[in-house]
Amino acid sequence: MPSIPDLIQPLDDEQVQVRFAAERDIPEILIAHQDDPELHVRLGVERPPSGAELGRRMEQSAAERVAGASVWFTILKSGAQDCCGQIDVHEIDWDHARAELDLWMAPAVRGRGLGRRALGLAAAWLLTACGLERVGILTEPDNQAMTAAASGAGFVSEGVLRGYLRERGQRVDCAVLSLIKSDLRSS
Repeated sequence: MPSIPDLIQPLDDEQVQVRFAAERDIPEILIAHQDDPELHVRLGVERPPSGAELGRRMEQSAAERVAGASVWFTILKSGAQDCCGQIDVHEIDWDHARAELDLWMAPAVRGRGLGRRALGLAAAWLLTACGLERVGILTEPDNQAMTAAASGAGFVSEGVLRGYLRERGQRVDCAVLSLIKSDLRSS
């Protein structure tokens, strides 16, 4: 299984930076969950993470990246050091050269286009530097902020998978958006 390469410098478009997640991001992650009590629901988990859980995830993230299993990015405003969101790259399937992405933004920075820009940077890097051919996003069909950010980053809507996931004891529909390598050449 290939590994995810090192990010020599953060991905940057002068508005937003994307770098690997780090332990110093934990306080802002916890604050984001406190400021938005429904954030964990949108992320499809039972409850907000604890500081200890985030610490364990940070400890494992470098090994998971080297193993090619996942990569966890932090989103920053250019020139700033505080985490204002994250992109989680998971379900990496090297046989089919594809992965899924999740995105969240802190409530204080939503609606400014930072998520859209960060998705575009991260997706382009995954499709060029990492050898993936497709990156996809699954989200609730009513998550207009996520579908707008993804569409703005060049992702194409593919429709809705009915009853696709089980979350909190219920079947939920998922809107599917994707970006493939040839989309980068046509933009």
